[in-house]
Amino acid sequence: MQDRRKFITKIGLATLAGMFLPEKLAAMPSFEKRRTLKAPALNGGDTVAITSPAGAVWDKEGIDTFAEILKSFGFKVIIGKTLTEKFGYFAGTDEFRAKELNDLFADKNVKGIFCMKGGWGCARILDKLDYTVIEKNPKVLIGFSDITSLLIAIHQRTGLITFHGPVGNSGWNDFTRDVFLNVIINGKAITYPENPSKEEKITCIKEGIVKGELIGGNLTVLSSLIGSNYLPDWKGKILFLEEAKEEPYSIDRMLMQLKLSGVLQEISGFIFGKCAKCLAEEPERAFTFEQVLKQYIEPLKVPAFYGAMIGHIENKLTLPIGLTIQMDASKGQIMLLEGAVG
Repeated sequence: MQDRRKFITKIGLATLAGMFLPEKLAAMPSFEKRRTLKAPALNGGDTVAITSPAGAVWDKEGIDTFAEILKSFGFKVIIGKTLTEKFGYFAGTDEFRAKELNDLFADKNVKGIFCMKGGWGCARILDKLDYTVIEKNPKVLIGFSDITSLLIAIHQRTGLITFHGPVGNSGWNDFTRDVFLNVIINGKAITYPENPSKEEKITCIKEGIVKGELIGGNLTVLSSLIGSNYLPDWKGKILFLEEAKEEPYSIDRMLMQLKLSGVLQEISGFIFGKCAKCLAEEPERAFTFEQVLKQYIEPLKVPAFYGAMIGHIENKLTLPIGLTIQMDASKGQIMLLEGAVG
């Protein structure tokens, strides 16, 4: 903390404060998104790779298990070197992890890239990715949690539709497999849930049906990117979020960050998936997660609901970031208007 209070740092912060007032954060210079790109659908016989662009992988058995899951879809599997590399809590240095991801996109034989785990570290490699190579070699990239940084930044810089879905260590039950199969391999324009009354209960915050480009991911990760040029213009977007193991006051703080930066005021629709284990340590002295969420979302007066199968849970949707969808808040439905792969 003392280093941050040094005189030269004070001058730097004062200068930045004058340049970027809170109400201007959402309008910081950004790279204009290119035309929307769809990766080719994956097929049996395709070669796919497993990488770890964030946290170190300590469970070798888990790597083998995930490789077998991918092989069950008919894929040939390449195990990235990051899965056995250790650099503190990272799967190798920032340069090492970025190079592997760049090389996998450049490799014409690799048709899809799967992330083994999240943790922390993806934001540290955003400035080291070769977005030109990625744009010229569109392919499926899937993950969630900390992978949110990659999914949003790559879509923003290249136009490539990326996929918020399961990672290697998150479990692949029948529900998760079926949705992945329909979206990534069959290329279906799915609607979930098809029969809302028969699915897990959702809570509607504001009724309505809206169309828009779907953007989102983990709340902590997304809010940490505020002020960078890796986020999109939020006007008209449908924002989806998920979180885990955060107390309501922490959710409150991050949603306030999205509000102060102008994100929430621009969106046309809102979806919150699950907030797993988001309970207050002293509930008698706190708001619930649901109360905090409604305090921020109800005033927006846009279609909104929570309870979708998104997040650190067993049943997990595969959602295309950058695809235009339709959402029905009263039913808690998410409808892909077209296939997300080519």
